[in-house]
Amino acid sequence: MAEEEVKQSVNTGEKKVNWILALIMSIIFGQLGVDRFIMGQIGWGILKLLTAGGFGIWWLIDLILIAMKHKYKGVVWVDN
Repeated sequence: MAEEEVKQSVNTGEKKVNWILALIMSIIFGQLGVDRFIMGQIGWGILKLLTAGGFGIWWLIDLILIAMKHKYKGVVWVDN
């Protein structure tokens, strides 16, 4: 069963991301864009890094969205 999930995520281009890790990184390093880098969204991570988390507003919004397990494009949350 696990092999099918891996094949599905590879075929659709989705990245499996540990939800707990992303949440902790967003709390601690969210203003540096580390959470976006973990999710594979390099461009958004760089933009967030250069704007200090959108002057704190973008960081707070991302923190709330990650905590609620928002469905980001190309990201599948894993709870291990």
